[in-house]
Amino acid sequence: MNVLENFSRITTFIFDVDGVLTDGSVLLLENGIQARRMNVKDGLALQMALKHNYSVVIVSGGYSQQVVERMHYLGIREVYMATGNKLSFIKKYLSEKGLGWDGVLFMGDDLPDVPVLKQAGLSCCPADAVQEAKEASKYISHLNGGYGCVRDVIEKVLRLNNHWQYETDITSK
Repeated sequence: MNVLENFSRITTFIFDVDGVLTDGSVLLLENGIQARRMNVKDGLALQMALKHNYSVVIVSGGYSQQVVERMHYLGIREVYMATGNKLSFIKKYLSEKGLGWDGVLFMGDDLPDVPVLKQAGLSCCPADAVQEAKEASKYISHLNGGYGCVRDVIEKVLRLNNHWQYETDITSK
C-alpha cells in the first residue's frame, strides 16, 4: 500500500508537543518559565484541520501552561498534559470517543512515543526524531520538529481530501 493512501483515511490528529510542535529546546527564563518555540505555519494548519472538522488532540508527558494557552488560542480544546503513559491514555481516549486506530495520525519523536507509534493507523515522526521513533513510523517528515513537520502531515491529509483551502476567518496565530 502506498503511504499516501493512509493519509486520506485520517479523521483524528494526535500530536506530541516537545520535539514535534516545538524543536525540543527549552529556554529557561529568570521568572521560572520554561519557554518553547512553535511554528506559526503549524498553527495555521492546525486551525485549518479544525475548520474542516478533523479532531486535533495534543498529548504531552510534560506540562506547560503556556503550551495549553497557545493550543487554546488556536482553537484546540483537547490538550492533555502530564500524561504518564501515552499509550494507555490514548487507548482510553479512543475508547471513550468510539474511535479506532485506523483513522488516527499520531506524530511523536522520542522513546515515550514509540508504543503509540506502533499502534497508530498512521504513525509519523519529524526528520530529527530518535531512531526508534523512525523505525516505528510509516512516514518520516522531511522537516524537523518545530520547523513545520506538523504542517507537513496535516497538509497531506487535507489536500488528499480536498480540504486544503484557506478561509479568511482563519488567521495564522
